[in-house]
Amino acid sequence: MARKPVPKPVAKPDSDDLLAWYDRHRRRLPWRALPGKTSDPYAVWLSEIMLQQTTVAAVKSYYENFLALWPTVADLAAAPVAEVMTAWAGLGYYARARNLHKCASVVAADHGGVFPDTEEGLNALPGIGPYTAAAIAAIAFDRHAVVVDGNVERVMARLFAVTEPLPQSKARLRELAARLTPDERAGDYAQGVMDLGATVCTPKSPACVICPWNDRCEGRKLGIAETLPRKAAKVETPLRRGVAYWMMRADGCVALQRRPPKGLLGGMTEVPGSDWIEQKGRAKAAVGETPPVATKWRVLPGVVEHVFTHFRLQLIVHTADLTAAQAKKLGPGIIWTPLEKIGAAGLPSVMAKVAKHVIKGMG
Repeated sequence: MARKPVPKPVAKPDSDDLLAWYDRHRRRLPWRALPGKTSDPYAVWLSEIMLQQTTVAAVKSYYENFLALWPTVADLAAAPVAEVMTAWAGLGYYARARNLHKCASVVAADHGGVFPDTEEGLNALPGIGPYTAAAIAAIAFDRHAVVVDGNVERVMARLFAVTEPLPQSKARLRELAARLTPDERAGDYAQGVMDLGATVCTPKSPACVICPWNDRCEGRKLGIAETLPRKAAKVETPLRRGVAYWMMRADGCVALQRRPPKGLLGGMTEVPGSDWIEQKGRAKAAVGETPPVATKWRVLPGVVEHVFTHFRLQLIVHTADLTAAQAKKLGPGIIWTPLEKIGAAGLPSVMAKVAKHVIKGMG
């Protein structure tokens, strides 16, 4: 009886294959240096903070604008935090902007404007966690640091056929990433794996044929690559509801205010409104809050919807035209902004949606 052929084991992946691919196919990004060269730590830090929870396409214009406004970390440290928050508006996850300014201040004041060149030193700075510290250490200083983001986790899960779902498999995926990280060109390698995940080993329809590791990928060999990494079942996202109060004076100015410095959207400009309360059932015209001023209110048809990391939000918009006396009652904390300049007011995305909803309703 003829013996069945024994399948050949998949060859182990090699960082050299990835580096050779990166040298030819790397993405040209404004904060990147040429292969084999380290990048400006300020540029790397700024881009890495912006890229958290955000796409490269969304970040490019913000990054270039920040560099134009504040070319060095000392310039950023000297800027008023309100201006930094305004420049950040629309990029989301606004605690990043507050920590960005705080970190710049610490680097300027305590480190002479020079970023620490080790993971430990970087990790001690405000707003820099383990991933960002490793990324800056590797990319800006070519330190041997293991950089693991979502793209890297996906590549490792497929490359080694890790079927344990996230987040339980995070430690295993990091261990595998550490095995492949070379002692030399660690920064190029880190950017290479991230580029591979972003452009080839994509979440859907990965282009396995052009992958430098295609003959070494356990997931591809088993026919399960596209199903990896697996994720634990999602918990239903809570729904919160509230009211936004759009108030205008006779001169065409809109009432805005600044949120408290801490908490969700801390320090950002907003349309005054009620608390956002978790509710069940259909959206209501009010949620038990007293309007900021007694006047004739109109409820706009429709609901403004926005998705945050941990909850969904629906806002009903109430509008009113205020007399001079009513406007004065709102107090000194109100920022009266001309309607035609509302786009430059630094509104976060959810508040920009409120403004768009109102302006559309004006017809």
